[in-house]
Parts: sequence; structure tokens; C-alpha cells
Amino acid sequence: MDGTVLIADDDRTIRTVLTQALTRAGCRVHATSSLTTLMRWVAEGKGDAVITDVVMPDGNGLEMLPKIAVDRPGLPVIVISAQNTIMTAIKAEEAAAFDYLPKPFDLPEIMKRTARALQNNTRKGGDTSAKSERPEDLPLVGRTAAMQALYRMLARVMNSDLSVMICGPSGSGKTLIAQSIHSLSDRRALPLITVVPGDLGDADAMTRIMSRARGGTVLLDDINDFDSESQARIVRMIDTIAENAPRFLATRTVAPGQSIGPDGLREDLYYRLYGAVLDVPPLQDRSDDIGLLATHFLHQAEQAGQTPHHFTDAAVEVLRRYSWPGNVRQLENVVLQLGLIAQSAEIAEKDVMDALSVQPAFSAVQAGGRSDSLSASVAGHIQRYFDMHGAILPPSGLYQRILREIEVPLIEISLDATGGNQAKCADLLGINRNTLRKKITELDIRVTRRRKLM
Repeated sequence: MDGTVLIADDDRTIRTVLTQALTRAGCRVHATSSLTTLMRWVAEGKGDAVITDVVMPDGNGLEMLPKIAVDRPGLPVIVISAQNTIMTAIKAEEAAAFDYLPKPFDLPEIMKRTARALQNNTRKGGDTSAKSERPEDLPLVGRTAAMQALYRMLARVMNSDLSVMICGPSGSGKTLIAQSIHSLSDRRALPLITVVPGDLGDADAMTRIMSRARGGTVLLDDINDFDSESQARIVRMIDTIAENAPRFLATRTVAPGQSIGPDGLREDLYYRLYGAVLDVPPLQDRSDDIGLLATHFLHQAEQAGQTPHHFTDAAVEVLRRYSWPGNVRQLENVVLQLGLIAQSAEIAEKDVMDALSVQPAFSAVQAGGRSDSLSASVAGHIQRYFDMHGAILPPSGLYQRILREIEVPLIEISLDATGGNQAKCADLLGINRNTLRKKITELDIRVTRRRKLM
């Protein structure tokens, strides 16, 4: 690796680690904790690539990108940030950052990205046409831990060539996430081709699809629905591409708690598509995001010409109590319906109750929320699981899956309460110690011994 890298980060450890790694790789490095110093170096013509944090004591690294582009056209800038939201990734793209990595990052990965930056003096795909294709308002809304984990993973894979499998329940936004990966990636100026089972009706279908993709992205939407013959065609096509290969994304409907193994997929296709996995959480696992999403959908409707509305706090609480078996798609439909039929600008609790009364699993909302009874809580979860499948029965093996869902947290919490002492834990649970050991092995439960503070 050859060239000079400018580093701006207020974390001394990060500056030291990057400086040592890049120096060992053959680079010259200038590191600073100040954006002012970084901008002076850029203006003086120093550096062949830049690595900068977003939040700095004397400014915002993202806001400096337009000025860097004016002062040093083509100077590649890699943005790193602990603000791991999808909007940070989008802003980095809009500011024509060469690359974006969330903190904490893998050192080998940032070294690879830096090597790529040093070999490129212009931002691939960073033209006006690419930006015009990027969605301006992606409804990837959420502040919960589940969504933050999804944002971090999305940011890591968006500029990779790895295939990505996006798994989650129906209606959770898998296709939107796939579109976002393409729109934020280096391939965003190239086509995104969505493929559904009906597109593979003849032997020449894959040739036509590859011709249309032109090295862009191919999205295999809901891979569960592709029959064995179609899957075999996809495998042969992936194996025979030599030049101008597209990137492959796939979505797969997976129920909460269901294994994401090859079930329903040919094993050869499974291993080709599972380069990286994004798990999209069901809406019931991120209920604290429901109010944000509902307000977001109202705002979208307002921008489309609908009368402005807002929810009362009590109305939002009703939305949060509902189980949403149809996930984000169902929430969006209900909110849009409320926006159309509401008699005033304020959407009240009664309005939401009336709208939900025709939805499945409404009884829990009528009862005033979740019961403190463990039995009632489990019953509610099982009922939502069945509701999610509609008129179709869930996959076989339900009994063992439900028992596993209960056993794992029960044993983990009991082990934590006893400081990892298996004898005490077995006594607490009322089971034989050998039985506990067997369960720990079967359920792959990690045991950490520590002194329990009483």
C-alpha cells in the first residue's frame, strides 16, 4: 500500500491503531484530533486519502466533505462514525464520501477500504444520475437496539461484493432494505433487477436477467417461493458468470424463532446466497419504534397531499399494545387509513381502536394490554405466531420450537442468578444436575462462572 493518509479522530486509541497499521502497510500517515488541522492539511495539498470521524470537538466531519471536494476534487474520504444510524450512512453517500464504516470497525476491513481509496482518485458512481436514483426518504425508522444492530450490519455490507440474505417475517420491510443496500452502494448508478418466480419461466430467463443487470444488483425477492428448477438455474448462472458480475441479494420470509438453515432451499443455492445475513426484527420486538413509524407514515401522507394529522399519546399507546402480525406493512396501511377517515387533525384513542377492531388478534388490545400472567403472555405470543401465518399452518415441529423459546431464557436467567454455579442452578430449577448440563449443551448456552453478589 503506497500513499499518504490523513486521519482525523478525537479518539486517541483509534488514531494510534490506524497509524501503526497503515505505517506497517507502507503508508505515510498524518493524524490529528482537530478538523481544523485536517482541513489545513487538505488545503496544503497533503494526503492521498482521508479517514475522518463525524463528531469532532471543533466540527462535523460530514459537513466538511463538500469543502474537501472543492479544495481537492477526487480526494477519497472514508467516514467512520459511532452514530450508527441509516441516516448517517445516507448522509455520507450524499456528501460523496468514498466509503462509510460504523464504529467499532474491523481493522482488516478499514485497511482494505483504504487500499481501495488510494487506488481511486474519483468516487465510483458518485454522479448526479446515481444520486437521483437514491430514495430520498427511506422508512428505515427506529431507535431500538434491534434496529441499531440492523443499521450497523447494513452499513458494513453495503459496499461489499458479498451476496446478502435478508431474513425476516412477512411485511417487515425486507425488500425495502435490499433496495436501500443497492441505492447506497457503489453500484447505485447501475440497474437493480428484481426477480420473482414468474420471471424464470424458461431456460433463457437468466440470460435476459444478466443482460439487463449489466453488473448492477440482482434481487431474488422471497427466495422461499422459487421452485427447485428455478433455484438450479440460479445456481448455474452464479457459477458461470465470469466478467461484469452483478451482486446478488435475496429476501427470505422467516418466522420469529425459526431457524435460518437451508429449509426449502437447495443447499448449493443456500451457501451461495448466505454471504452475509441481515435479520429484520418483527415489529412486536421493537414496539418502542411504533410511534416513530406511525408519525413517519402520517408525514409521508401529508407530503403526498393528505390533510395533516397527529396522534394523541393515548392513541400511540394503543398502537404499541397491538401485536402487529403483519408487521410494518400492516402498520402503514392502518395509519394511512386513519389519515383518510379521521374527522379532525387529532387522531384519538377511539379512532385507533375502531381501525384495529377489524384487524386480527384485536382481543389483547381490548383487554388493555399484556397480562402479568406468564401463561397469558405465552398464549399471546403463540396466537400472534399463528396469526402471522394467516390461513396457513406454521412449519411442523412447533412443540419443540416453543419449548426451546421458553427453556433458553429460563436457564440463562437462572444461571445468571446463581453466578454460573450449575449445582445451585439445578437445585433452583428442581432438575438433576446432569439434566442441566445436557440442556446447556443442547441449547448452546454459554456459562460464565462468577461470584454472585448478594
